[in-house]
Amino acid sequence: MNSTGIRLHAPAPGWALTADVVVVGSGVAGLTAAMRCEAAGLRTIVVTKARLDDGSTRWAQGGIAAALGEGDTPEQHLDDTLVAGVGLCDPEAVRVLVTEGPDAVRRLIEAGAHFDRSSEGGLALTREGGHHRSRITHAGGDATGAEVSRALVEAVRARGIRTVENALVLDLLTDADGRTAGVTLHVMGEGQHDGVGAVHAPAVVLATGGMGQVFAATTNPSVSTGDGVALALRAGAEVSDLEFVQFHPTVLFLGPDAEGQQPLVSEAVRGEGAHLVDADGVRFMQGQHELAELAPRDIVAKGIVRRMQERDVDHMYLDGRHFGAQMWEHRFPTILAACRAHGIDPVTEPIPIAPAAHYASGGVRTDTSGRTTVPGLYACGEVACTGVHGANRLASNSLLEGLVYAERIAADIAAGHADGTLHARVPAPLPHRELPEHPLLPPEARLTIQRIMTEGAGVLRSADSLTRAADRLHHLHTEAREALEGNGKTAEPGVDTWEATNLLCVARVLVAAAARREETRGCHWREDHADRDDTTWRRHIVVRLNPDRTLAVHTTDTPEFPPTTPGPRPAQRPQEQ
Repeated sequence: MNSTGIRLHAPAPGWALTADVVVVGSGVAGLTAAMRCEAAGLRTIVVTKARLDDGSTRWAQGGIAAALGEGDTPEQHLDDTLVAGVGLCDPEAVRVLVTEGPDAVRRLIEAGAHFDRSSEGGLALTREGGHHRSRITHAGGDATGAEVSRALVEAVRARGIRTVENALVLDLLTDADGRTAGVTLHVMGEGQHDGVGAVHAPAVVLATGGMGQVFAATTNPSVSTGDGVALALRAGAEVSDLEFVQFHPTVLFLGPDAEGQQPLVSEAVRGEGAHLVDADGVRFMQGQHELAELAPRDIVAKGIVRRMQERDVDHMYLDGRHFGAQMWEHRFPTILAACRAHGIDPVTEPIPIAPAAHYASGGVRTDTSGRTTVPGLYACGEVACTGVHGANRLASNSLLEGLVYAERIAADIAAGHADGTLHARVPAPLPHRELPEHPLLPPEARLTIQRIMTEGAGVLRSADSLTRAADRLHHLHTEAREALEGNGKTAEPGVDTWEATNLLCVARVLVAAAARREETRGCHWREDHADRDDTTWRRHIVVRLNPDRTLAVHTTDTPEFPPTTPGPRPAQRPQEQ
């Protein structure tokens, strides 16, 4: 393991906690990992950037995909996932997902999650894009994430698991051997702890969610600033497939200058029969794919953008008027309320929509036990690249991935404590360095980065657009570095400057990977390389951060990922609770 030695400029920790495992993030992945670790007898601390229920999970509308319906099988789910991933899924990782997924959903129900039921009393299942079967379990009509978050937060609190809320994690702590020794973090506001501190632990689970805020318009909440990917890069971990950012096809269009988090119009609306139309009411997805509006998301997003280009407009429409008021009110109450709040009534008019940044299919590279290339550092959920999603995530596989891989991580950490692979006592971290290791960007750089990325690395990309984006990002990076090296000045440490710096880090990696991949595959769309090239590019792009803050970018020799660790311990199946 090659540590970079780079850390964000921050004060030395003024307080410290000790645990067997620290989980960073409180979405479905983080809270599931925490509960399983605690159930295995491990001292567990959950650290989260805002409140426990304030991450991306609660915004998930559609549901959880799993082979729970009559006639459905994990094999069929596997097939749909592999097709959506366009040749870059890890078949072993997908098989783990689809075979362990149904029981993981059942355990979630046992933990207190209430899903919608059919008139016969069974789970109500629906379809979404890319699925050939109705296998999407949902709650509250279109409020699945909110229900999952509620159930897990209540379960974590009922078990008395220690939590630290309103805490931005800064960097990974390592010992003299390069092994994980905990994290540094900054707690915002009043509470038992305040300011910069540390949690010392031999195992760290990154479950920090996505990085959608790297773009100007996204479905992600404001906390999704790529903190976990940036932390992992500074710690020396490998990141893979970051070029594959899924742009959700149907996001409520609020105008060409809209920025920040945008309301999502769930794929389940199309699953129930809504149609994509242009201003003349013409359906344009028919004939483009056998599933029409229910094609995989990358195909639908491209279809929308092509029609927008043909018509020289900035949005299309989703027509669900034929649902009637009762169906909108009972099946999609959240979406109905969001549309009406913006002056649009889906009962009587089509919904204006356009693609927006939604989900990172790539992330911190892991194996099927969630282990990264840094000993003791794990990752699950959107921050991770398990190999499940390939070049394009299949709809509603994300919550399932969080459940399944969080359980596998907890099983692996418990096994590591049992066999001594993970230190029984907390390793001593290397001392804090007083001099700043990484220059910080001013808060206003956040908006600059978002606009650079939207213009140069959005839905449509080319060598020219990516070169311009890379040059502008390099200028921001160089400016900050020269100010630090020239006169020792850097932006004042704080949440805004740490987030802006993390966004620049992930933006540079994303653009470098997108420039390297000279083909169109999945949700990576190159105007200047319109075709898929399996001979050259059915490979993964892996990026590391060098100690001098340059990027080391390489392409794997085969579609398979190399091992994350030498001689890995056999994967542990999650234990029944």
